[in-house]
Amino acid sequence: MNALLYVTTVLIWGTTWIAIKLQLGDVPAPVSIAWRFWLAAAVLLLILVVTRKPVWPPRRAWRYLVAQGTALFCCNFLCFYYASAHVPSGLVAVVFSTAPVWNAINGRLFLGRPIRGMVMGGAALGLAGIGLLFLPQMAGHWNDGNMLAGLALALLGTLCFSAGNLLSSRMQALGLTPWLTNTWAMFIGAAILTLGALALGMPFRFEPTTQYVGSLLYLAIPGSVIGFTAYLLLVGRMGPDRAAYCTVLFPVVALTVSSVYEDYRWSAAAFAGLALVIAGNLLAFLPAKTKTPAAVGTASARS
Repeated sequence: MNALLYVTTVLIWGTTWIAIKLQLGDVPAPVSIAWRFWLAAAVLLLILVVTRKPVWPPRRAWRYLVAQGTALFCCNFLCFYYASAHVPSGLVAVVFSTAPVWNAINGRLFLGRPIRGMVMGGAALGLAGIGLLFLPQMAGHWNDGNMLAGLALALLGTLCFSAGNLLSSRMQALGLTPWLTNTWAMFIGAAILTLGALALGMPFRFEPTTQYVGSLLYLAIPGSVIGFTAYLLLVGRMGPDRAAYCTVLFPVVALTVSSVYEDYRWSAAAFAGLALVIAGNLLAFLPAKTKTPAAVGTASARS
């Protein structure tokens, strides 16, 4: 089940960039993101009703839901969208690929989870690999005056993503499933985006074109209903640090698709980067070493 959830998340989120590109146009980004999560939340609510699962969270969960909706389904997306306007997509991918590190650190600080050395080592290899994959896109942009602001936004978006991961892990520890929590957190995120867009005078429009509607449906249902639910289930089953290693594989899938549809050319550095990403994955998911009964007995005898 873990492998299925992991592969599902990577394949879906590694291809959502195509739909996001198709949505760029006359509709402001916050409005498009709001449409996405209004629709995704409605579908999730329908699933809960049809399957006769609880549809109303307990009172103790609402503070976590508001925080998750704000961090994961609002600020996270806004930060990365506006960061991409100033920073090459390769650098944005590198920053986002630090999510396993932040999840491990924040999990230690706020949840008391131990930091696994192999996960951190795998994240370091993966980050180096992503850097090599996107090296051509990074060249010539280091002296751009807007780079620092864009990188700061990308880092803030990654921290918001990490916060959403930990909040989901906390709610799952309370016995709440991502099917329920995602429904209401997405409603909350969509409401914040809608109110913010209206307050800023953004036109709350909708494009009734095949391209816009098709991309919206893909982002809302596979990208949000399936993708976020599969990922956050993985967070509950494996822990935020290991689950977040998906973020290192998203760019690999995206570049693979790009080589077919956008004529992306694989260089020697890109192949080396891919090898590092694969090595990092293997290292991050090696089972933790456990003491054998003999070793435990020896240690007890010495103490």
